[in-house]
Amino acid sequence: MKILFLIFHGFEEANGISKKIRYQVKALRECGADTRVCWLDDSNGKKRRMIDDSVLQDYGTGIKGKILKRTGLNCIARYVRQNGIRHIYIRSDHNTTPFLINLLQKLKKMGCKIVMEIPTYPYDQEYQGLSFGYQRVIFMDKCLRHLMAKYIDKIVTFSNHKTIFGRPTIRIANGIDFNAVPLKTNLHPKDDKLHLVAVATIHPWHGFDRAIRGIATTPTRPNVVLHIVGEGVPAIMDGYHQLVTENHLEESVIFHGPLFGKALDDIFNQCQLGIGSLARHRSGITHLRSLKNREYAARGIPFVYSEIDDDFEEMPYVMKIPADESRLDIQKVIDFQHSVTLTPEEIRASILEKLSWNTQMKHVIESL
Repeated sequence: MKILFLIFHGFEEANGISKKIRYQVKALRECGADTRVCWLDDSNGKKRRMIDDSVLQDYGTGIKGKILKRTGLNCIARYVRQNGIRHIYIRSDHNTTPFLINLLQKLKKMGCKIVMEIPTYPYDQEYQGLSFGYQRVIFMDKCLRHLMAKYIDKIVTFSNHKTIFGRPTIRIANGIDFNAVPLKTNLHPKDDKLHLVAVATIHPWHGFDRAIRGIATTPTRPNVVLHIVGEGVPAIMDGYHQLVTENHLEESVIFHGPLFGKALDDIFNQCQLGIGSLARHRSGITHLRSLKNREYAARGIPFVYSEIDDDFEEMPYVMKIPADESRLDIQKVIDFQHSVTLTPEEIRASILEKLSWNTQMKHVIESL
């Protein structure tokens, strides 16, 4: 089976989405599928569409390159035809345009089976309060997505929806490449404080402000440190920094920026609890199989979240909080952390078979 894995952006080493895509592709290959990745390279000012490490189309630089990388999709159809590819896996970037629809039409005429992964659904509310550029994207998507869906065989979702845009779904969970995620080392903190870690490409729905406000209003705040790892929407990050400054939390909330490799491992090793998404309700999400929850469990660290994640609801190493705007109750977090008796090895073992990427992508292949 030949699969073209089509995305509409590039790769960043510290980016969770980039790592997820690489894990998915690796899993497809390990399941026996000849998988090629079609992606966009924006390095050195050039706009190029790539197939793995080879240039498929050089769109040039400047405004011309920016336009062509979104409109010049015929090279993809040509590559699919020349290489006898009959299965297309598309990761949605909410970029529904006439040019994408035209590409899908051509692929269907060739006899291709097309599945589209929609990472989060529903997603319209994620655009509330964002700039005009984002509003233009979601407006176009709303206008055209049902037309686009006519050319899609199935939609891959991490939600519980049986149909999306009128198409049947393949329901999977976010998975883990356990070979790429090291087990946490249980180090006793040198300062006897409770260290929390929150890792994300930060958006409003991560709700880390709830944790910051919780630390600000707890009498024991000198005994708690929140490590925020990652960058995000500038307005959100500015709001976090303002909360920290207003409440004099510079020693209790540490912004590390994006980390990967040993630097990220070191942060996990000094922390006792992970912070998952605390505000998915802001984007209208109630059920979600969050990738971050799985990464925390794979590392063997207990964690806190607010949505409904069917794979973790009954696990003894998770703490659920209300899906609302209340502050995170730090004393309850401290009490919960003290109550967890499982080792990192035992936490990891609880998801080892069910939540590997190989298991999830095998289900996709079998559903094609």
